[in-house]
Amino acid sequence: MLADGNNQPPRPSFFSRLISLLIKAIVLLALLFVFDKLLPSISQQTQSFVVAKWQQLSLLQQELPTENSLPSPLPERNLTDTWGAARSQGRSHEGIDIFAPRNTPVRSTTQGVVSKVGENTLGGRVVVVVGPGGAGHYYAHLEDYADISPNDWVDQGDVIGYVGDSGNAKGTPTHVHYGIYINGSAVNPYPLLQKD
Repeated sequence: MLADGNNQPPRPSFFSRLISLLIKAIVLLALLFVFDKLLPSISQQTQSFVVAKWQQLSLLQQELPTENSLPSPLPERNLTDTWGAARSQGRSHEGIDIFAPRNTPVRSTTQGVVSKVGENTLGGRVVVVVGPGGAGHYYAHLEDYADISPNDWVDQGDVIGYVGDSGNAKGTPTHVHYGIYINGSAVNPYPLLQKD
């Protein structure tokens, strides 16, 4: 105990208070800089995700595709029903193959939200668009993608990729594998496509 009865610690010097204030100001400015750089990116990603989910909910309220209601992903190309054909490892074909020269533009058969732009073992480069009724439209064996990303909105007829032979189609005649999935199950897309 101090002789004068004062229990308070000594006041920091002006210099140490100034240093402390400068450190706090630098930390605050650094945090503001980080938030300024991160928030627009986070905000934009969140907004894109929320808009995509809202669009998907709206699409669920719409009718599923019906017979002869969808344009071909490769207009003016011959359509053949290859649904159910035998494939390797005891699989059956869950879609149809539409043949065309490499890099022919592949068009979305429907309006919808892009849910995947990426690769898988069988399909190679693939794009999936969720359309009316929640139907998934699957485009596989692409050479390349159009300028699209997951959560983007596409309209019917928009280019989503280009014909190729990626995945397990390597070395076969170039084509797009087109499939439709409703409630997670593959359905034959051939009857749903308009025939010329």
